[in-house]
Amino acid sequence: MSVYDDEVGVADAAGGAVELTRVRQLWHLLEPLHAVLYYAPQIFEEAAALGYDTKERWPSYFPLRAAPLGRVGAERVASAFYSFSPRMVAEHIDSAWADADPDAVLAARLRGVDRAYRALFGDRVDSPELAEAAALARRAAEAVDTAGRPLAAANAELTWPEAPHLQLWQAATILREHRGDGHIAALLVVGLDPVESLVSFAAIGAAPVERFESRGWSEGEWTAARERLRVRGLVDEHGEATDAGRDLRHRVEHHTDRLAAAPWEFLGPAATGRLADLLGEFWVAVLASGLLPSETTLGIGKV
Repeated sequence: MSVYDDEVGVADAAGGAVELTRVRQLWHLLEPLHAVLYYAPQIFEEAAALGYDTKERWPSYFPLRAAPLGRVGAERVASAFYSFSPRMVAEHIDSAWADADPDAVLAARLRGVDRAYRALFGDRVDSPELAEAAALARRAAEAVDTAGRPLAAANAELTWPEAPHLQLWQAATILREHRGDGHIAALLVVGLDPVESLVSFAAIGAAPVERFESRGWSEGEWTAARERLRVRGLVDEHGEATDAGRDLRHRVEHHTDRLAAAPWEFLGPAATGRLADLLGEFWVAVLASGLLPSETTLGIGKV
């Protein structure tokens, strides 16, 4: 079966059929658990101790996310992160490893997540429900196929921490980077370059154009990308998506879901459903904390 077929579910001999709506639901549930890394004050404190400027989040965001790749340069980070302007990546990565080496960053991010999760979840951090969720998420994460997925592979290669709540975070990280790597593949298939991917996403209302300015592209680059999409019939003269543009973005999301399905196929529908149930209270705790922005460039809940 091709990843571009339109069936609502996918099947695996080990686990069984998993609906793509469930695949997307797990992304929605796990993404906030991972994203604590970029917003929690405890993480910023750890980053500041390493010498990073934490008055805004980007100086620490890039090394925190890129550290599993090792001491890599801006070109490889820009390739893996895809939607960020290479200039913005270079601004932060070129000096990142002078402040701290990747191993120190990896240790700091685990310390920060440990502190953040304890603050967010309280006594529930040691609950049997969290431990069960961590075990299920780890099983799924260990089943990912990392071929052609650099960020998933880099995170999957890291040693697993012992504490269940840190295993849950690491599993969420592997799974979201696995999905993200697949999303880039889906964008490449339909011919959307990094800035076009953002322009086309804004065009369908995934987030306001102003939100995408955080990715560092100039007004001229954004305008040029919008014109390329207009010539292709994907946006109109106002930058709004045409029917063809909406269809293309639908195909990107569909392909992304299918490419993210394998770990959940392995886990199977019953265990995947159980994990979704277990994650609910922790997802609510993160969202209720106010740490995460109400609107992001991921388009969660809008696409």
